[in-house]
Amino acid sequence: MKYRRYGTTGKQVSEIGFGAWQLGNKQDWASMEDEEAVRLVHEALDLGVNFFDTAPNYGQGKSEVLLGKALERKREKAVINTKFGHSPEGTDYSAAQIRNSIERSLMRLQTDYVDSVLIHNPPFDHLDGKYGHYQVMEDLKAEGKILAYGVSVDSSREMLEVLEHARPGVMEVMFNIFYQETAQAFQLAKEKEVALIIKVPLDSGWLSGKYQGTSSFSGVRSRWSPEVIQTRAKLVEQIRFLEDEQTTMTMAALRFILAYPEVATVIPGVRNSAQLRENVAASDAELPEAALRQLQDLWEREIRFKSLGW
Repeated sequence: MKYRRYGTTGKQVSEIGFGAWQLGNKQDWASMEDEEAVRLVHEALDLGVNFFDTAPNYGQGKSEVLLGKALERKREKAVINTKFGHSPEGTDYSAAQIRNSIERSLMRLQTDYVDSVLIHNPPFDHLDGKYGHYQVMEDLKAEGKILAYGVSVDSSREMLEVLEHARPGVMEVMFNIFYQETAQAFQLAKEKEVALIIKVPLDSGWLSGKYQGTSSFSGVRSRWSPEVIQTRAKLVEQIRFLEDEQTTMTMAALRFILAYPEVATVIPGVRNSAQLRENVAASDAELPEAALRQLQDLWEREIRFKSLGW
């Protein structure tokens, strides 16, 4: 496992992180037993993964609880990122709720601090700090309850708004082969020493290569229209060249993201040991420069102005 600088926190994070949305999440995924979830976190640590991304609303709070249980007496080995804005009770971005939300996360995680906290996809008009969110975060940082703060967003426009008006230490942004728009703000984030966490790295499963034009979807993935499914399936076929005997589509998709030095870590979801080990294997090699350029050209030529959803 390779490690990268986590902004100005003084921490180093594994370039392959652990997306913990699935832990305890019976609402959106097939049920995972608690003991299995704990074992999976322990296996990740053994493989060199030290970055764990969670949130109060993941699994109705169960993700944080299971992560806290798994990291009991192992806290010093982990870098934990959680969020504010969505909770089991609903959505509330009021700055007055930040402290209470973080205190509750600390209890579930069984820790007295978290390495970073993100405002979880807030409305655009909250990004410039006029409602006092960043000041509350600064207070919590001064108290040692958080080491860094920032936002989780989906576009370069949102990234630039935050970078212009605030001093975030970290940002979680959507970025993958099929969604490269946010790269426009990567250089500025680097100049301001903002650690970038990359979410949705496999484009909700499409970049694993397991879906095709005849695939059907339910639950959280039922949002795609038949037309979008066909378009996505054709794009997947255009990137099959990434696969070979040693490289799966998933590994190549993660290596595409890690080809950007501005990125601190990428957080694919993890549901079982096989997925975990495939994710971790992406850190073993780099994406060839020619393949990187080919994927960037594909985005500019055929994807950038299409509406694929996410």
